[in-house]
Amino acid sequence: MKTMFPSIRIATVGLLLTWLSGAWAPGLLAEKLPRLKVDATPINRDQPRPASLAPVVKKAAPSVVNIYTTKTIRQNPDLLPFFEDPFFRRFFFGPFGTLPPERQQQSLGSGVIVSEDGYILTNNHVVDGAEEIKVALPDDKTVYNATLVGTDPQTDIAVIKVNATGLPAITLTDSDNLEVGDLVLAIGNPFGVGQTVTTGIVSAKGRGDIGIVDYEDFIQTDAPINPGNSGGAHVDLEGRLVGINQSIASPVRASAGIGFAVPINLARFVMERLITDGKVTRGYLGVMIQPVTPELAREFKLPENTGALVGEVTANSPAEEAGLKEGDVIVEFNGRKVTNSRQLRLMVAQTAPGSRATLKLIRDGKEQTLTVKVGELPAEGLARATGRPGGLRRSQEPDLLDGVTVDDIDARTRRQYNLPAQLQGALIVEVDPTCPAAAAGLRPGDVILEINRQRVTNADEAVRLSERIRGSSVLLRVWSQGGSRYVVVQARPPRR
Repeated sequence: MKTMFPSIRIATVGLLLTWLSGAWAPGLLAEKLPRLKVDATPINRDQPRPASLAPVVKKAAPSVVNIYTTKTIRQNPDLLPFFEDPFFRRFFFGPFGTLPPERQQQSLGSGVIVSEDGYILTNNHVVDGAEEIKVALPDDKTVYNATLVGTDPQTDIAVIKVNATGLPAITLTDSDNLEVGDLVLAIGNPFGVGQTVTTGIVSAKGRGDIGIVDYEDFIQTDAPINPGNSGGAHVDLEGRLVGINQSIASPVRASAGIGFAVPINLARFVMERLITDGKVTRGYLGVMIQPVTPELAREFKLPENTGALVGEVTANSPAEEAGLKEGDVIVEFNGRKVTNSRQLRLMVAQTAPGSRATLKLIRDGKEQTLTVKVGELPAEGLARATGRPGGLRRSQEPDLLDGVTVDDIDARTRRQYNLPAQLQGALIVEVDPTCPAAAAGLRPGDVILEINRQRVTNADEAVRLSERIRGSSVLLRVWSQGGSRYVVVQARPPRR
């Protein structure tokens, strides 16, 4: 359970049931991709709404299965001494209770059959840590033991397989064709009551920055999704799979009209990598990128606040070799418009390492095109989306950086703030919490690298450049928390 807003929580919708025992077979690595049924034709939005959705359900429901998992939960050995005390034993287990060294936990979720020979898509959190996986068809009579093919926690997608043929595989479609307002159905097994169908519309596309997983591109829906629906099917009015049910946003861990599904295009990419490679290999540029806010768009003289602003280029990376620079704004990737930094991160991640991609960018107000050879994202790497007294400046202009105290970087401060060995700039050691720089997010330990696109190597340079600031805003490039980004500090409006 993760907090999204005050009093609202994100619930990954697997359902905890009871305790059982069991064993689990080792994983599987397939050699070739399964045959999928795919129909990428856009839906006909001009046709009248049907009087019943029963025909849609009849197409899709046979492909949606129940998934039962079992795993062993072992007690924390550090707590065992407490339970030797008679008081704690009575409090937790009653006068005759004993502390079992381990217990078996069973959970419930859903899945979708995507091939007739037994490949099934579900969520990672449905099968995470499972020692036994069982799959029940909608008739509740046919049950298979399943083998884990692979998982990808970064998208919350997992693939399992059962040893069977002739299964009712669902038809996949192109989730990029979805539009806000399209009717959709969610099929799964909420609360363990049995297969259930709910309906709603696509409330939004491309939802991200929610904090559920690393790569977020969710379909948001108001089709009721509840615990147990995890891994179930999200389908259109043709009964085609457009997404995998993933989570809900709710203050009570039940449907509140905000549900999320992983688009099938993203889930399919992950599935194919897991089946062919046994892992998900992702593309890598080697840049830190950030959204283009209206303030940054003005500072960089951009026609609109879209694209991905490059805050840092990693040394010896594909981006550096291609000629990318800090301050570039990437507006297209392989011919597709980049609306924000999160979208670029997703597009790069789904590009095959070793392939070449075309970047269109804006540099100093002019469009340029570069070609980059995409690298492979390191296993632990991120395709990242994102004392001197007195103030920095003295002039009659607005005191944009007044209240910020800077110092040179030395061996002591490098250790104190964990700064990279080659990092140069003006170290911020104090920020008045009432000054404009604090409102812009500057904090002690940040390092000013540029002021209005001019390089800063020490505190004296920072003070000198700050004295030249004119106008009601200043553009800074700042190193913070392991990478650099651009920050606009604006003067506070005068009090009335």
